[in-house]
Amino acid sequence: MGILDGKVALVTGAARGIGRAIAERLAAEGADIALCDLKEEWLADTAEAVAGAGRRAIRVAADVGNAAGVQAAVDKVVQELGRVDILVNNAGITRDGFLVRMSEEDWDAVLSVNLKGAFLFTRAVARPMMKQRSGVIVNIASIIGLIGNAGQCNYAASKAGLIALTKSCAKELAGRNVRVNAVAPGFIQTKMTDVLAEDVKKKMLDAIPMNRFGTSEDIANAVLFLASEQSAYMTGQVLSVNGGMVMM
Repeated sequence: MGILDGKVALVTGAARGIGRAIAERLAAEGADIALCDLKEEWLADTAEAVAGAGRRAIRVAADVGNAAGVQAAVDKVVQELGRVDILVNNAGITRDGFLVRMSEEDWDAVLSVNLKGAFLFTRAVARPMMKQRSGVIVNIASIIGLIGNAGQCNYAASKAGLIALTKSCAKELAGRNVRVNAVAPGFIQTKMTDVLAEDVKKKMLDAIPMNRFGTSEDIANAVLFLASEQSAYMTGQVLSVNGGMVMM
């Protein structure tokens, strides 16, 4: 028996990386998974992994910054899987650059995906969750939203905004037994960090007391905790998973 047996989870940005790890972890604990990304074909491998765990997977294509597309995606999930118990707002992009050289297009793109997308999906699932008087929303923020970072003002703003959105929605929805929390990952081992020069990696690792990069599985485990009844008395919280790099 899994701790999410009978639950339906919707995970955005589920094609790869952290999103895929989250989808697989939730499925391993018994949840059926609605997988969302910009293109449905990107989700084939994740859907296969979820099915391999014995759970149902459906694939939904959506531009998370488009309100009509987001609502259609949520409607499809409810129609095909019957309900949404867990929403994980994981979809995110970066368009790094220093402030004085950053284009409006790069600013708008990052805010649209990282912040507006989470707002739109949260708004779309809020009504059915409130009606069923239960639900969990987990937003994937970042330590950059807590401390800022040179060359990432758009990304930092989007993640700080996501943390504020988390707290505000938690206050609005708690009365209907809908919990809203966030996970703030630190440096996570990805294809991007794999190709960094050794001296750059060392500098990054020197700032992490645990002396290792995090993994997608570390974040997936934190999401599982917040998505389950093990965190039943937590809402409006930011769970920072960063190896001790940031302590707040």
